[in-house]
Amino acid sequence: MKKAINQSMLTLILNGISIAALLFMIISLFAYGGVNRRLNAANEERFELTYNANRFMNGSSYLTNEVRAFSATGNQEHYDNYWNEVNNLKNRDIGVKEMQKIGITSDEQSMIDEMYDISNKLVPLEEEAMKKVKEGNKEDAVNYVYGDEYNKSISEINALKERFIQTLNERTLVQINNLVKSSNYIRAVMIFAITMVGVMQFCNMFFIKRRVLNPVINVRDQMSEISKGNLSSNFYLKSDTSEIGMLVESIHETKRELKKYIKDIDFKLARMAEGNMDLTIGNDYRGEFLPIQGAMRQILEALNNALLRINTAAEQVSEESERMASGAQILSNGTSEQAAALQELSANIQEIYGQVNSTSEDAENAKNCSAEAAMRLKVCNQKMEDLMSAMENISKSSNEIGGIIKAMEDISFQTNILAINAAVEAARAGEAGKGFAVVADEVQSLANKSSESAQNITELIENSMKLIKYGSSLSADTTNAISDVVLSAQKSTEMIERIAGSAMQQADSLKKLTNGMQQISDVVQTNAKTAEESAASAKELYNQAEELKISVHRFKLRSFSGR
Repeated sequence: MKKAINQSMLTLILNGISIAALLFMIISLFAYGGVNRRLNAANEERFELTYNANRFMNGSSYLTNEVRAFSATGNQEHYDNYWNEVNNLKNRDIGVKEMQKIGITSDEQSMIDEMYDISNKLVPLEEEAMKKVKEGNKEDAVNYVYGDEYNKSISEINALKERFIQTLNERTLVQINNLVKSSNYIRAVMIFAITMVGVMQFCNMFFIKRRVLNPVINVRDQMSEISKGNLSSNFYLKSDTSEIGMLVESIHETKRELKKYIKDIDFKLARMAEGNMDLTIGNDYRGEFLPIQGAMRQILEALNNALLRINTAAEQVSEESERMASGAQILSNGTSEQAAALQELSANIQEIYGQVNSTSEDAENAKNCSAEAAMRLKVCNQKMEDLMSAMENISKSSNEIGGIIKAMEDISFQTNILAINAAVEAARAGEAGKGFAVVADEVQSLANKSSESAQNITELIENSMKLIKYGSSLSADTTNAISDVVLSAQKSTEMIERIAGSAMQQADSLKKLTNGMQQISDVVQTNAKTAEESAASAKELYNQAEELKISVHRFKLRSFSGR
């Protein structure tokens, strides 16, 4: 496979160069901003130096002009202006201080000091001239301020001023020019970086279009053709070691594999259509085509097995059809004999059906009588149970009466004791208690009678309770006997019901059997007709089996061992 750089690596390199150029441009932009700030500061510094230098020079020129004007005119205003500048405005001093604050060189400072020295030498002379004007001697003052010595000093100061201004301008201009050169250089570098980014992006776009987009479009078109089943369409892209190249190689490999599978399947199916089933399915299928290979193998095996079974079945059908023809004739003769035997059997079953039907009716009547007797026994059993309940209630009441009698005996005993106590108290009372003693005797007599009556009642209740117990015992025995009779009657009723049910089922079964025998008789008659038709069908089946054998023999099948 042809060696080629990966698209991702080349894209990464181009984008890396673009990003590096952008970063360099950003750094240059910050540097350009710094240089511009320094340039603006240098221009401002130059302006301030020039302004303050002019302020210094203008202040010196202003003093010269005012002293000359005062000397020529004697106007007090010029005199005041001169001293106002010297004492209040002090433009020379302020200008020098501002320049020193901004920054000046030693040569520039020496020139300022030299101008100061010359100006300081002129101040006493100027004061003397103004003094002469005050004295009225303006001519001497004018001659002095316009004289050679004064003009010489002024010329020296002006020469120093020009040189100072020139030196200051040259120095600041060099600094500004250097900054301008740096700014232009950085701007050129930025333009170069932007151009580099544009070139890299253009190269990247051109590369993506040529090496990525165009191949992807071709791959898309080729995959569209493959999806339509067209594997013979032209695909001119060559494979290499890049990502697109490997994708192209995958498509070529896919087309080769699909063509191989389709060619193999077409060959196998054509041989099968020609009747050649003695084929072998290879093992060179891969991936998702393995199920197709397995399915073809299963289809071939199934067709071989099915056709072999059809061949065997055709031979067997041919043999059996001959037997069916002779068997059908035998069946026809046998059905005639079966019809006669079934008629006789049907008459016997009809007679049995009449007898069983009579038995069924007798069993139904016996079942009804037994059910009625069982119902009456249930009523008797219920009455005996009610009698038992009443005997139990009487026994409970007798027990309660025994308790009442016990209470009466206790009352009688207590009354007797009270009567004895009353008699004792009446005896103690003597004559006064005789009447009370009579009452006590009567009470004691009444208590004795109550005690005797309670004993008699007790004996009667005890006898009654014995009789009640005996009656309860007899009632229980009677109830148990009736219960046994009821159970026996229920069992008898159930047995009679089962007998009646069995008789009815037998009658129904015999009826169904009679109907069945009639249907069998009809079927036998039909079978007699069908047997003749079967003989003709068997002959036709034999002919069809022979044709089936001829059709199957045109297939070339595998040789199966053991078959």
